[in-house]
Amino acid sequence: MNRQSNTFTSTMTVDESAPATPSEGVPELIIEPQKGWIPVHFGDLWQYRELLYFLTWRDVKIRYKQTVFGFLWAFIQPFFKMVVFSVIFGGLAQMDSEGFPYPIFVFAGLLPWQFFSEALSRSSNSVVGSSNLVTKVYFPRLVIPLAAVGGCLVDFAISFLVLVGLMAWYGIAPGVGMLLVGPLVILTIIAALGAGTLISALNVAYRDFRYVVPFMIQIWMFLTPVIYSVDIIPEDWQWALMLNPMAGIVDAYRSAILGKPFDWSNIAISAAVAFVLFFVGAVVFRRIERRFADII
Repeated sequence: MNRQSNTFTSTMTVDESAPATPSEGVPELIIEPQKGWIPVHFGDLWQYRELLYFLTWRDVKIRYKQTVFGFLWAFIQPFFKMVVFSVIFGGLAQMDSEGFPYPIFVFAGLLPWQFFSEALSRSSNSVVGSSNLVTKVYFPRLVIPLAAVGGCLVDFAISFLVLVGLMAWYGIAPGVGMLLVGPLVILTIIAALGAGTLISALNVAYRDFRYVVPFMIQIWMFLTPVIYSVDIIPEDWQWALMLNPMAGIVDAYRSAILGKPFDWSNIAISAAVAFVLFFVGAVVFRRIERRFADII
């Protein structure tokens, strides 16, 4: 078992002629990994909540530092993606939008996907990017990918204002289903954090994953009903699509925002997969975490 120690030198006066002993003037604090099957110790995360806040805010500031548009990029990126998708898939390909205007239909799916993909991309490289911090001081390493996901949550909140404007433009009033956006955001965080912690831990040991993640995100988007409706999949095979946790989550966002009926069975499948992914990611992260300082 690897053991990390922080040594603090006391200010007491020591007789240099006397032989030094480990107990004189140099108290030693031994920090060892906690045992047990629980992969996440929420008490530790709560104890280091201030560090989580500062790392999250640091990530946001660094992202927009020395940029001309600053936080406007949180508006620009999803808006122009919506325009391109609307022209190509809504106008030329005539994709089914379940009776809703295609721009707001695709934006309602693009909004959670943009949040998930950015959170996955940043959290998967977060531990390697914080190598100087990891090797110098002890804190729960899970704070690092969690801060990366939290930084993307700020972008999601800003982009949500674009959605509000689109709903006003197309005359779509928010319904009771909008109250479920909050729980869906939490479910998106769980899915992103599960995949992000898994890949961030593997990325420390195998740097190939930095090249795999961008390609994986592109393929993942086409396996998620962002630009198309779930209804184009035969009903008997929709359960297979929902094994992708973001498939049911994106469709649930559309139901909450646009007021269409919820498919609770599809949501339940995707939610279950998201929790399993989070558990697996946390277990792998905890096992490799003990060797981060040695191999990073």
